[in-house]
Amino acid sequence: MHVRTLVAALATALPAPAANSSHDPTWWDKFQILAQQGPDSFRAAATSGSTPANVDVSNECGPQSETFIVINPRNPRQLAAGSNEIFRLPMRAYFSSDGGKTWGGSDLPLPPPIGTNGIDFGSDPGLAFDSSNNLFYSYIVVFFSAGNGVAINGTEMAVARSSDGGRTWPQVTFFEFNGGEGHFNDKPMITADQNAGSQFKDSIYVAWDAASGGSASGGVRLARSRDHGLTFATVRIDDQNGPGRAIGATVTTGPGGEVYVAWNDIAANNITFNRSFDGGVTWGTPVVIARKSIPFDIGIPAEFVRRALVYPACDADRSAGPHRGRITCSWMDLTPDGLTTDIRASVSDDNGATWSPPRAVAESFAGVDRFNHWLATDPVTGQVNVSFYDTHNDSTGGRFETDVFLSRSADGVTFAPSLRVTDAKSNEHDCSGLFPCPSINYGNQQGDYEGIAAYGGVAHPIWTDSRRNTERAGDPTCGRGRGIMEEVFTATIK
Repeated sequence: MHVRTLVAALATALPAPAANSSHDPTWWDKFQILAQQGPDSFRAAATSGSTPANVDVSNECGPQSETFIVINPRNPRQLAAGSNEIFRLPMRAYFSSDGGKTWGGSDLPLPPPIGTNGIDFGSDPGLAFDSSNNLFYSYIVVFFSAGNGVAINGTEMAVARSSDGGRTWPQVTFFEFNGGEGHFNDKPMITADQNAGSQFKDSIYVAWDAASGGSASGGVRLARSRDHGLTFATVRIDDQNGPGRAIGATVTTGPGGEVYVAWNDIAANNITFNRSFDGGVTWGTPVVIARKSIPFDIGIPAEFVRRALVYPACDADRSAGPHRGRITCSWMDLTPDGLTTDIRASVSDDNGATWSPPRAVAESFAGVDRFNHWLATDPVTGQVNVSFYDTHNDSTGGRFETDVFLSRSADGVTFAPSLRVTDAKSNEHDCSGLFPCPSINYGNQQGDYEGIAAYGGVAHPIWTDSRRNTERAGDPTCGRGRGIMEEVFTATIK
């Protein structure tokens, strides 16, 4: 019986060895699941997994991963978040009007499929509020056919708009469609220019990478909208003549309406940056923030199948404080001994022309992995907040168990010791010793990134959490019999 359980788990839980590599887009595992098994419908978990310190945002059967969160600057108690739905087609949005204590959920719209046996799905959430209570949600749409044989029909970008904090999404714009299996647009991030003094106020910016051949123009792409997301104009912003091999573009704005984008240049093995001073129309020459050791991703024990992705997370100080205008970027790389991973950070005080030498975020521990970080600079206090997964509380001896930690800095250079955010550990390797475990979505695990938002001295990290993964396992109506699996959790840190 035990042998049969392990064999069945191996067949259903572990993906093929080549499920995720630098040659595949990061939504590839979700594509494989949907193509082979079809989509599920939404099923809520019967009971909440929230604790006094950690709130279960998704409360849903089946796995979620890759999370993002934002705060409405006009109403800081209004939060919005998003995640991938691995067994379902649409993106998932979450909304809260009480500062993150309770949450509701909604699905994002998808366009009609292509072809007789066509299916399409969403991936890679990013969200932003503008200064007028509008909420924007960016994602990728992947089109494929599921008849005799499976073929990818193309990808396109999507930006949906909500005027009620994420409850409904009556407006969505689909753009930059690229057909065929050689054009894989990937990992969009979105921001809105909330700056009162900017001539581009309430402009929307979306940055992404045209992976594995990408769009016809390739490279790192930036789309801008001046009409609240109705239409977008796109430009390539990396080296126009370069190979265009990049991943993980991130976008933010400075206090004067400057537009800043950073990405992982896989070919050159750099964290690279570019900027625009005219609302994203024209761009300068890309600048290297830092060299690094890991080109694309790394198979650490806590994310040994999905692999931990290298990408930057950047924000600018838009407060009235002493470091107004300073840009801080963070990313994952190897520790100096080359044995584990840590989060590094660098700052710029000249609009990204030059950057400080990279330094570790918070303290460093031997034999500990840190990964899947995100960074937010508080627009009121100027405080830099970085959250990340951390394995230093692991009790297995294998660096499998993770907590989410938060470290803060008044200047982006010197960080306070990290604070544990989670009140229960996650394990994406096994379920109390059972390996493989059917209640773990090995192809996605924690996904490629998590999120954090900050305003007025309050931070809200959000992450993928597996503390409830085996609940309702064996119930055929919940997660295809595999249980609740990975959930979305958040916390409020003052």
